[in-house]
Amino acid sequence: MTNTSKHNHRAIPLQRDLFEIPDGVTFLNCANMSPQLRSVTAAGLASVKSKASPWEITASDWFSGAEELRGLAAKVLCADAESMALVPSASYGIATAAANVEVGRGQSIVLLSEQFPSNVYAWREVARRRDARIRTVQREPDGTWTRAVLRAIDDDTAVVAIPNCHWTDGSLIDLVAVGERVRAVGASLVVDASQSLGAYPLNVEQVQPDFLVSVGYKWLLGPYSLGHLYVAPRRREGGRPLENSWFSREGSEDFAGLINYRDEYRAGARRFDMGEAPNFVLAPMAIAALRQIVDWGVENIQQSLSVLTDMIALKAAELGCAPPPAENRVGHMIGIRLPNGISEGLIKRLSDARIYVSIRGDAIRIAPHLYNDESDIERLFSVLREFA
Repeated sequence: MTNTSKHNHRAIPLQRDLFEIPDGVTFLNCANMSPQLRSVTAAGLASVKSKASPWEITASDWFSGAEELRGLAAKVLCADAESMALVPSASYGIATAAANVEVGRGQSIVLLSEQFPSNVYAWREVARRRDARIRTVQREPDGTWTRAVLRAIDDDTAVVAIPNCHWTDGSLIDLVAVGERVRAVGASLVVDASQSLGAYPLNVEQVQPDFLVSVGYKWLLGPYSLGHLYVAPRRREGGRPLENSWFSREGSEDFAGLINYRDEYRAGARRFDMGEAPNFVLAPMAIAALRQIVDWGVENIQQSLSVLTDMIALKAAELGCAPPPAENRVGHMIGIRLPNGISEGLIKRLSDARIYVSIRGDAIRIAPHLYNDESDIERLFSVLREFA
């Protein structure tokens, strides 16, 4: 998918009242960690309180929350609930993928230059252990990635492990085109969607990854330490989980029968669930967040945020920056590079003004959400103009 249209009007109006953001704060840093929806806070407080009365937690409660969360995550990903596993982090999901893909001696694992480390370290370990090699793709001179990734995939490729967009500036990788090339050479595709899932439309039927993981605390607006792992049908049966949790075994709903140990796993991707997957505190929070995202609709979120990033791109160009064109980036985050670089004075000035962005590499990464409007962008650029 590409983001090629010009946007003038938001599909979703300003939603700031649904979040706990004080007046005077301009938060443009959802790519780091999202603010909390009031509904998520309420769910968290209620779930913490419920632990005071464990006798009210029924046997079915051990499974119902996890299954609702699984189903909601599947809706966001245009997948089915059977394909989703509950994981604590992106690195856990990547480690699961690394334990289940085939990598032979002398084969290559394709990564992006300056890719987020959670999707790098596991593959470096695989390469060392299996005498394979890492092939690092460099960005094209025009700032694009897809052509470079496609050229790096050949008959020696075992795995392509990439994001949907680069974490430093939102530059886009066409996963559908990459997926077609990966399948053509018989390789595996592993996607870290932590910087896109929940804000950028992503359909696994089109991409066909072997594994896809996302944290829950960024664009999915949920709590820290609870994320989601998609597992393709061909990877479920016979797949090797990282843990041997009782919760993932067939018949685990029968608590009295847990002493009758079972080798069989529960259906679908549940074998890959982390231990303590019911997570009575975090799961209700994640459910509240995903219900809101499903209600808004990911395409509507993307369109609405594109109004803001298009505005950012226009104002950045006026300062002499060269932001990537809309077709080469996602619509929910954008990185700009000032002509004079990034000074300590700029970082302090932004902090003093209570304007929050991220510095990633040589880019100012700006990541709005539905709690932002045009006035937030104006505030940001009133400071950036002082340093351009």
